[in-house]
Amino acid sequence: MDIDPTQPWGLAIDFAGRATITEAGHTIYVNVSDSSYNSIIAPDSISGTYAPVTVAAQFTEWGANGSAIRGSARTTIMPIGTAMVVPDQTAIQTVVAAALANFVENTAAYTTLAAKWTPPTDGDGDSEPTATATP
Repeated sequence: MDIDPTQPWGLAIDFAGRATITEAGHTIYVNVSDSSYNSIIAPDSISGTYAPVTVAAQFTEWGANGSAIRGSARTTIMPIGTAMVVPDQTAIQTVVAAALANFVENTAAYTTLAAKWTPPTDGDGDSEPTATATP
């Protein structure tokens, strides 16, 4: 993923902290959000610190019969002292790469699982159930 140096987070995000990108043939959804419950960016009234910022990337690829393999990753950027979190242009790039790696790991795990699974048979050696006719 190429970083856009003109954007604080390295990628253009909308007012809600969302972006959609295409990387390695996948449509990946990115979300940048703080973990506060307040809609106003301000220090916590008790601790005096700003909320951490979470950067997440996720996507799902769908297969036959509703099968799905997902890739996801997230990181949390902590504020330093009482200052608010400074945007990190590499954070989105890092979580996108981690989500792609997670997808590859999940694909390998499902492939291994499928190789170990043997469909039940009806006793005649094939996996098709035998229909019995009733007179």
